[in-house]
Amino acid sequence: MSLLTKSKATGTCIVTLPVAGPKHLGFAAYRLEAGEVLPLAAQDREQCVVLLGGRVSVNGEAQGQGAFGWANIGARHSVFERRPPYAIYLPPNSQAQFLALGPASLAVCSAPGAEGGPFPARLITPDSMRRSMRGKGTGTCLVYEVLSDAQLIHSLLVIEVHAPPGYSSGCLPPVQAPEGDALADTVEELCYHQVSPVDRFVFQRVYTFDRHIDQAMAVENHDLVSLPKGLHPLSVPLGCESYCLSVKAASPLPGRRDADWHDL
Repeated sequence: MSLLTKSKATGTCIVTLPVAGPKHLGFAAYRLEAGEVLPLAAQDREQCVVLLGGRVSVNGEAQGQGAFGWANIGARHSVFERRPPYAIYLPPNSQAQFLALGPASLAVCSAPGAEGGPFPARLITPDSMRRSMRGKGTGTCLVYEVLSDAQLIHSLLVIEVHAPPGYSSGCLPPVQAPEGDALADTVEELCYHQVSPVDRFVFQRVYTFDRHIDQAMAVENHDLVSLPKGLHPLSVPLGCESYCLSVKAASPLPGRRDADWHDL
C-alpha cells in the first residue's frame, strides 16, 4: 500500500486519509469559501482543528460541558507567513460548526479520546504555543507546538514544521519501540505537506532498517504521507519552501514515553 495520499485540486475536501490508513489517526484538510459551514462530530475521539489560513467563527457543544463558541478567529492567510496558527480542541462527544468568514482552510486531526477526562473544548491561541528552532546548519527548521503534552490531551499531538530551501533532515521516528512492544501499535504519525511555490515538491523517504517498509516519494502541495514506523528523512530542494503539519497518536498520558518528534 502506498504511504502517499494525493490531494484533490477542487472540492471542499483537499485530502483525507484512506480507509486502509493508520489504525488510530484520523486526518482531513478542507477548503471553504465565505459563508460555507464545516460540521464536525468528535464521537469517541479527540480532535484538533488547525486553522491553516483565513478566518472562521466556531460554535458547538460538548457533552457535560455545555455550549462554546469563538467569533472571528484567525491571523494568517497562508501557512508560509511563518506565524503560529489558531486551533480548536474538541473533546470526545462534542460537535461544532466552523463558519468561514472568507476563503479559509482547516486541518482536522483526530486520535482516540477518553470520556470523562479533564479535556475541555478550548481555543488554542498562537501566543500559547511553544516555539523553537531545531537542528543544525541546513537541517535547521522552525517548530510550533500546536497541541503538546504540556496541555490537557489524551493521545493526540500536533506540531507545525517550517523548513527553508535546501533543508534536509534525518527525521528519526518520535519513538522507536522494539518489535513486540505494545507501544509499537499505538504510536502513529503522518505529515500533511504544503510547498511554496505551489508547483514545486519535496522528497520524503519512509523506511525501516530491515526494508520491510521502503518508499521514496516526491510530495506535492497538500499531499499526505503516513509514517507507520521507521525513519522518514525529508529533503527540500533549493527554490522551494516546506510546511509540514505533523500529527501523532501516542499512548495515553501519563504512560506515554516522551520523545522529540524528530532528530532534526
